Amino acid sequence: MNDYKKNSLSLTGAVSMGTGVMIGAGIFALLGQVAELSGNLFPIAFVIGAVISAFSAYSYVKLSNAFPSAGGIGMYLKKEYGKTTFTAFAELLMAFSMIINESLVARTFGTYVLQLFDVGKNTFWVPVLGVALIVLAFVVNISGNKFIEKSSFTMAVLKVGGLAVLAIGGLWAAGFSFNETLPKTLPDKSVTSFIGALALTILAYKGFTTITNSGDEIKKPHKNVGRAIIISIAICVVLYYLVAISVASSLSIEEIISAKDYSLAEAARPAFGKYGVWVTVFVAIIATISGIIASIFAVSRMTAMLTEMKLIPHSHLGMSGRIQKHMLVYIAGLAILLTVLFDLSRIASLGAIFYLVMDIGIHYGLLKNLRGKIDFKPAIVISAIVLDLVVLSGFVLTKAKNDLPVVLVAVGAMLLIYFGEKWFLSRTNEH
Repeated sequence: MNDYKKNSLSLTGAVSMGTGVMIGAGIFALLGQVAELSGNLFPIAFVIGAVISAFSAYSYVKLSNAFPSAGGIGMYLKKEYGKTTFTAFAELLMAFSMIINESLVARTFGTYVLQLFDVGKNTFWVPVLGVALIVLAFVVNISGNKFIEKSSFTMAVLKVGGLAVLAIGGLWAAGFSFNETLPKTLPDKSVTSFIGALALTILAYKGFTTITNSGDEIKKPHKNVGRAIIISIAICVVLYYLVAISVASSLSIEEIISAKDYSLAEAARPAFGKYGVWVTVFVAIIATISGIIASIFAVSRMTAMLTEMKLIPHSHLGMSGRIQKHMLVYIAGLAILLTVLFDLSRIASLGAIFYLVMDIGIHYGLLKNLRGKIDFKPAIVISAIVLDLVVLSGFVLTKAKNDLPVVLVAVGAMLLIYFGEKWFLSRTNEH
C-alpha cells in the first residue's frame, strides 16, 4: 500500500475530480446524442438521469463509508463477492468503461477544437487531437497527486463558471422565459428511445465513481467521500439542466442532432456569434482536459489495486517503477487505440452498457452479501437495481434497432472478459 498517499486529496479536490470527469464527458460529448434519442424532452432526461444516479450513489456512499480504499470499486466488489470470477469481471467492466470514457472525452476535445478552424467535417484531425490530449494527461498524471488536485480545482472553477455564463447568457438571449424552454407538444420519440437516452445521461454522471476510486487518499474519507459525491452530482444536474434548456432555446431538435458532436458550440452562434463559439470551445477544452486527467488518475489507482489483489494479470514489459506508473502506460495506450478506432456515438454506447452491468452487480452484491454488515435501506438499493435494469433494457433495444454491431461488440467483449478472467483465476489458484 506504499504506492498510495493517504490524505493527499481534500474535499474540494475530490469534488473537483468528480465534476471534472462528469462535465468533461457529460454535457459536451453527450448532449446531442441524448437529444437524438429523447427529442424535445432532452433537458428533462438529464434531470431524470441525475435522480437515477442518486439512487446508485447511495450504495457507493454506504460502501465507501465502510471500506474507504484507493481501490474503490475494486475493493467493494471483493468485499461483496470475494475473489471470484464475477468480482474480476465487474471490476474490469468498470475499468474499461472509464477508459472508454477517456476516449470519448479525447474525441470531444478534438471535435470542439476544430470548431475554431474552417476544416469542414474533416474527421482526420479529431483522433489526432484526441491522442495528443491523452498523451498530455499521461504526462500530468506522472507528476503526482498534488499537481492533479491543484490543476483540477482551477479547471473546475473555470469550466463551471464558463458553462454557467454561457447557459445564463443563452437564456437571457431567449428572454429568460423558462416556459418557452419546456416542451409544448407530445414527446416526439418512443418511450423505449427516451429510456435509452437515460443510459447516456447516467453516463454523464458516472464520474462520481472516480471519487470512490480515490478512497483513503481523500482526507476524512468516511465523511468526505459521500459529501464529495453528493456535491458533485448536485453541481452537475443544475449545470446540465441550465445548459440543456439554453441550447433548446437557441436551436431546434433537428439542428442539435445535425451538430450533435459539437452542439454547445453551434448553440452559441445565434446568441453570441463567433465570440460565443470561441468561449464555448475554450470551456470545452478546459472541461475535457480536466476530465481526462482526473479519469486516468482514478482508473490507474483502481487497476493497480486489482493487480495487487491478483485479480487481473500484469506484466512489467521491462518497465521499472511502481505498478501505478505501469497502469498509466497501459490505460493511455488503450484509450489512444479506442480514440482512433471508434466514433463518439459508439464509444458512448459501449461505455454505457459496461457501466450499467457493473453498477447492477454493485447493488446486488450489497443487497445479497453485505446485509447485516453494513447499515443500509434495502428499498433504495432494490430501486437502484430496477432503474438500472429498465434503462439498460431500453438502451440495448434502441441500439439493437439502430446500431446492432455496437451491441454485438459489447456482448462479445463482456463474454471475452468473463471467460478470460475465469481462465486466469483458475490458473492463479492452481499455483
